Amino acid sequence: MTSLLKALLAEQLTRGLDINDPQTTDLRRRLIREKSFLRLIYDEWYKSLAEELPAGPGPVLEIGSGAGFMSDYVPGLVTSEMFPCQKIQVVLNAMQMPFANDALRAIVMTGVLHHIPDVRRFFSESTRCLRPGGSMVMIEPWVTPWSRQIYARLHHEPFNPNAREWSFAPTGPLSAANSALPWILFERDRAQFAHEFPSWRLQSIKPMMPFRYLLSGGFSQRSLMPGWSFRTWCFLERLLQPWMNSWAMFARIVLVKTSGDT
Repeated sequence: MTSLLKALLAEQLTRGLDINDPQTTDLRRRLIREKSFLRLIYDEWYKSLAEELPAGPGPVLEIGSGAGFMSDYVPGLVTSEMFPCQKIQVVLNAMQMPFANDALRAIVMTGVLHHIPDVRRFFSESTRCLRPGGSMVMIEPWVTPWSRQIYARLHHEPFNPNAREWSFAPTGPLSAANSALPWILFERDRAQFAHEFPSWRLQSIKPMMPFRYLLSGGFSQRSLMPGWSFRTWCFLERLLQPWMNSWAMFARIVLVKTSGDT
């Protein structure tokens, strides 16, 4: 039944395409512009991320820029991806970044952390590249009773909230994933993360968006709602704010580098 539902809802433009192919990323750029409900979600996300960036000198690096348009919200943003594609300034591996020590003011990501196969290497490298007082700001999938059902049954990416390890096999730049990884790091294993990376302070976690991304269809499914209904769904989700720990599908996570230790 779940397979039939996925087939009925599949987005025709990207159906059957290799998610690791740069051409698929280019098609996703077209989708995010054409699906008005999805575009409004990314507008909201980018504005939220930009508001959390620290002031001061140094560039802001976006990891996994892909099909997005965060540069519309962050002047001078350094866009990057693992492979060459349109509108990308730097091709890089997040576990080995081409920046000097303390060079960056901030790192921003949207749905990227849970694709990084070795987060220990990534955070070690981020610690080196970010200046003291710099921030890492991201929006990632989040684990709640509601999202467990959606990510396990309808989402196309791997989802394993019971994984004992933080790492996973690097099968592809986008296909390799554990959508539960951000929750594992910053909720389930928060004390362990703090012990291993004492230079980082977890400033805030804001669970959000139980329904809207699902209704937008994302990149793999057809949109279920027109753009004009977006404000209504915003209002309905605000009513659920006191219970977002039970209903959220995403979270905005802000970390601050508190020392110069690398």
